[in-house]
Amino acid sequence: MDRWLLSILHSIWLNEVRSRRVRQGQGLVDADSQLSFDGESVAQTHVLAAQVIRRVDALPEAQRETVYLAYVEGLSYREVAEVLQVPIGTVMSRLAAARVKLAEYPPLHTVPNPFTGERR
Repeated sequence: MDRWLLSILHSIWLNEVRSRRVRQGQGLVDADSQLSFDGESVAQTHVLAAQVIRRVDALPEAQRETVYLAYVEGLSYREVAEVLQVPIGTVMSRLAAARVKLAEYPPLHTVPNPFTGERR
């Protein structure tokens, strides 16, 4: 669970860092990569994101809030505890329970390529 969630969050973070550099004029932008569109990659990202969201939405509300604040918003355990007005141990317990619950799901699946049948 942690691996795929952290992978998604890492990608989001990298995209934000890159876009900040470009806005500040520090980013090197390859015209070919910016002008080409990989629809398959975008579709795969949307499919995986939808699967993640459905699984997280199925968590009990307390766990869902804690997962969102810690993994999506990037708050520290202490900050999450302050926002939720609970002890830090409760935050750690909720995250552990959420990880266990999410680990019970089968692995995420990508959509096969209709031409090759391969999954990326």
